[in-house]
Amino acid sequence: MVRGISLFYGLYLLLPIALLLIGSFGGNWTNTLLPTGITGQWYLDLWLDTSFRKAFVSSLVVAMSACAINTVLALPLAHALYHGARRGSSLAARIVSATPVAVPTITLAFGYMIVFNTDLAPWLGSMPLLIAAHAILTLPYLTNTLLSDLRHLDLGRLEQAAATLGASGWQQFTGIVLPSLRQSLISGLVMVAAISVGEFGLSNLLTSFQNRTYPVVLLQAFYGATGFACAATVILLVLASASALLSSSLVKQRA
Repeated sequence: MVRGISLFYGLYLLLPIALLLIGSFGGNWTNTLLPTGITGQWYLDLWLDTSFRKAFVSSLVVAMSACAINTVLALPLAHALYHGARRGSSLAARIVSATPVAVPTITLAFGYMIVFNTDLAPWLGSMPLLIAAHAILTLPYLTNTLLSDLRHLDLGRLEQAAATLGASGWQQFTGIVLPSLRQSLISGLVMVAAISVGEFGLSNLLTSFQNRTYPVVLLQAFYGATGFACAATVILLVLASASALLSSSLVKQRA
């Protein structure tokens, strides 16, 4: 029974991906169950399309910038939440943990549109606002990863031992916390990059024509040839999957 459910669930997940791969190499796919012919022309067309190349670069810039901002913000935030929770003030940690689920992406996007589409702050459609939105969206994921590792390693005892030897707070943070969280930080950042690269709802509402990300441009591909749309989707899938697999392998090594 369990094996049958697992098999059905696996097919449910993998069948659309398999169809995308088949369609990306299919010559023609119109009113048939599967495409006819085999071709690599769709990937060549995708490579020659300047709008997709530009959108791909924009997605990487946004994702890498979000990772850099989150590195600066998440480390001290997770450290502060960890010590706050140990003192019994865990409400802030719970809010951070629940934010990605409790606040839909579309809600954040509409909030940005209302605030940053005014004469006082006319930044809607700009690249800095898009980067900031992705950083805020992904910050709870990285913070939760670091917070879980802080609890697992119980670094509070090491910090207390270092304090008894005269180490300052900054020395404890740079000498104990940062080296201990190195691997979870890397795995969390890879996860942040995967989420940012594949994010559509927020980007579609906040981006401008010059700063469109890859998922936003990808939507337009489905109004054209089916094979081209499948090839474009496969590229995004490969990039997000590689990031997710790398993140999970780092977490596994840590465990």
